[in-house]
Amino acid sequence: MEKKENKSIYALVGKNISYSFSKGYFTEKFKKLKLDNSEYINFDIQSINQLPEKIKEYKGTLKGMNVTIPYKLEVFNFLDKIDKKAQKIGAVNTVKISKKGKLKGFNTDVYGFKKSLKPLLKAHHTKALILGTGGASKAIAYVLKKQNIKYKFVSRNPKGKKEISYQDVISKTIQSNYLIINCTPLGTHPNIKEFPSIPYEFITSKHLLFDLIYNPTETMFLKKGKEKGAVVKNGLEMLEQQAEKAWKIWNSDN
Repeated sequence: MEKKENKSIYALVGKNISYSFSKGYFTEKFKKLKLDNSEYINFDIQSINQLPEKIKEYKGTLKGMNVTIPYKLEVFNFLDKIDKKAQKIGAVNTVKISKKGKLKGFNTDVYGFKKSLKPLLKAHHTKALILGTGGASKAIAYVLKKQNIKYKFVSRNPKGKKEISYQDVISKTIQSNYLIINCTPLGTHPNIKEFPSIPYEFITSKHLLFDLIYNPTETMFLKKGKEKGAVVKNGLEMLEQQAEKAWKIWNSDN
């Protein structure tokens, strides 16, 4: 039997993640690259406090982790170092584990979103609505800021100047924000009938609707936008791009 220490283990940290993209993606990648000693597993934990236990279990073999909902912010407390960009963003979705077992956090959502969004941007996409305020929304806001796109978060419990409630999203709001990004889990399989509560009747062909969800490929949010002539994009390319960036980080000398 193969010795455990010869293996390279990578993991996804999240909650209720049996559906996850990452495991399938990296398992397929390892097959293609003939990396027989590499394995990708799920750390499906009910609390982030269970993470040290999991890391200890795979000590010496665990090389990297992806972090998903709801732990992109909570994971900060368990890291030894945080990349400057991830620090600025306030969310981590990739962790590199050094030979000495030190954990360093990065954010590759930024890279994935930028690569996926940029080809679709037009001159009139100067203002955006970000639906949701979780860890992923922070990376989205960071990219928009870098692209000089003004944005507002739409939240069920708005706090501060940058956030508005769903009740505040009226015809005028939709008509002056031609980019709308869904960072909520609404519409994710199996709850495919759900969608963010915004007035879709004011969406036009000038709008770009981007959904971070990839399963189903077309959410109700995107369907409703498409019906009004909007350009729509799901989160699959963003996920693939951020995964490739994570792979580069895990295999770098930093």
